[in-house]
Amino acid sequence: MSRDRVFKAFEEGLEIPPGTDTATLEFNVTPEWTSVGHMMLIAALEAEFDVMLETDDILAMSTFDKAVEIIGKYADQ
Repeated sequence: MSRDRVFKAFEEGLEIPPGTDTATLEFNVTPEWTSVGHMMLIAALEAEFDVMLETDDILAMSTFDKAVEIIGKYADQ
């Protein structure tokens, strides 16, 4: 699992420009990361890592770093 793969899903799901500073990516702060964008992001992450995220993890995903942490739980299994 790599941060690059998570970022790829962010680029795809949220349609953010390449090279965006990951430290700035935050739910309801990043303009593209709305509630609808969040569901698109979840779909992109699930497709990229071939996983099905649990509801608690979907709700807890609020920053890029948190997304990396959550995906790490699934990708390392």
